[in-house]
Amino acid sequence: MLYLTRKIGESIVINDDIEVTVVDVRGKSVKLGMTFPEDVSVYRREVYERILAEQAGAAGTTDEANASDPDDAKAPEKNAATSEDPAE
Repeated sequence: MLYLTRKIGESIVINDDIEVTVVDVRGKSVKLGMTFPEDVSVYRREVYERILAEQAGAAGTTDEANASDPDDAKAPEKNAATSEDPAE
């Protein structure tokens, strides 16, 4: 894992087309602003894990019988969760 120190208003750039900017810091909470291409999905970790769990449940027991590695789980489809709860 890469650790970086940024101040309010400072950014990092990922792959020339994703920018993450520190917008605000209050106590232990950091507000980030992000710009990224429309074809990129961005989820909070807890939302991403919930989507994966829902997809696994929807797939039923047939996929569970065929799955040999839990790391082979399909990434969630891009949906409304990308903009869920923008205040957090």
